[in-house]
Amino acid sequence: MKTSLKIVVDNGAYNIKAGIIGADDGTPRIIPNAVVRSKGDKTTYIGHEITKCEDHSSLHYRLPFEKGYITDWDAQKAVWDGMFSAELLNVDTSEASLLITEPYFNLSNLQDIYDQFIFEEYEFQSYYRCTPASLIPHGNLFTLPDLGSPECMLVVDSGFSFTHVVPIMNGEIVWSAVKRIDVGGKLLTNQLKELVSFRQWNMMDETYIMNDVKESCCYVSTDCKRDMEICRTDPKSNAIVQEYILPDFSLNRSGRVRQPGGSLDESYQILCMNNERFMVPEIIFRPDDIGLEQSGLAATIATSISQLPEEVQGMFWANIGLIGGNTKFAGFHERLMSELRTLAPGDCEVVLYPSNEPITEAYQSAVALAKRPDFAQRVVTRAEYLEMGSNACRRKFHDWKPIEKDLSKGRDPGKTKTGRAREDEEDDGSPSVKRGTRAKGKGRATGRRQV
Repeated sequence: MKTSLKIVVDNGAYNIKAGIIGADDGTPRIIPNAVVRSKGDKTTYIGHEITKCEDHSSLHYRLPFEKGYITDWDAQKAVWDGMFSAELLNVDTSEASLLITEPYFNLSNLQDIYDQFIFEEYEFQSYYRCTPASLIPHGNLFTLPDLGSPECMLVVDSGFSFTHVVPIMNGEIVWSAVKRIDVGGKLLTNQLKELVSFRQWNMMDETYIMNDVKESCCYVSTDCKRDMEICRTDPKSNAIVQEYILPDFSLNRSGRVRQPGGSLDESYQILCMNNERFMVPEIIFRPDDIGLEQSGLAATIATSISQLPEEVQGMFWANIGLIGGNTKFAGFHERLMSELRTLAPGDCEVVLYPSNEPITEAYQSAVALAKRPDFAQRVVTRAEYLEMGSNACRRKFHDWKPIEKDLSKGRDPGKTKTGRAREDEEDDGSPSVKRGTRAKGKGRATGRRQV
């Protein structure tokens, strides 16, 4: 099937990476996936509009994602509407094909809503839905000179909500060995807010500022006990302590790390970052520090590989890729390598492939997939959806659930002619979600919460 446009959307819980094939192949548009209310100018900003906000103090975030899954579809639709509008991508969705990512272990009823939004709200001609890690084999993360992508690889995706360890064999995810650690960027930011609020300034309402502090100051320690001893011996003056100058939005002055020897104005408010710099990212490697009864990242990788066929385990140890925003912490690669070497079998080589652009790596891989000649065979067309409903998507999109034998018999029972499920029959114990409006994707969704 030929389409005039192909749109790629890596729909992350924190940022959306979106672009049009042929126009945004190199650098995607990065859109905050949130609806934000500023207490300073009393204005609501939706998605890409957040860049226009000048007063980032005490921002109230309304996030479409909760615990890794879309639960507020009104907020998500509002962000998508702005993304497709003339202000950003400027596309007519009814004349385009879409490749979009979904969370790992996505729930069936949420997948149905994805399908309904894509085909009924936005009327795309066709679309393909998959997880971020499943795109990596099509990209260049593991590519070496004169060699293609390996048949066996393991992708560590450490994002906003969770950290996933995803083994891939012959281009397909081995779902029985996929592992999840309940630590992501959101938890790290919240932990830093609590530490700073207890020890220095009250920053519990300053999510935006503390996220910038985390990205600017934090690092992964290669020797946590040594660094803790340094901080304990001389808390105020040591090689680790770093001063962050808090922003003053009344003067349009952004926050920044104070450079050694830099002058200080009397009006500056200083945040002193000591052992918080490395103890917050340490949670990825030691979740039990905050009471999570889970193994750290290195042990989780070892457990995942141990559940794979023994004859190919060595190939997984030699092909471990790192994507996701948390892998950008300084020292992440070195710390993970040192721990994995102690866990790997003696006859196995451990090789890590850190991405140069871990936030956009899945998007770049998606672009490569969308350009392949066989991409048209992977998508579900609108005609197929109108005939079979979400069964067409379940049959074509491989995910963690086994394919039922009766999926090809026709549309879902309980579907209306437009493909919507009868809401009064959707009581399967899964988390409730807020549904979007029935607009055709041209305007914004209502800003009111549904209860």
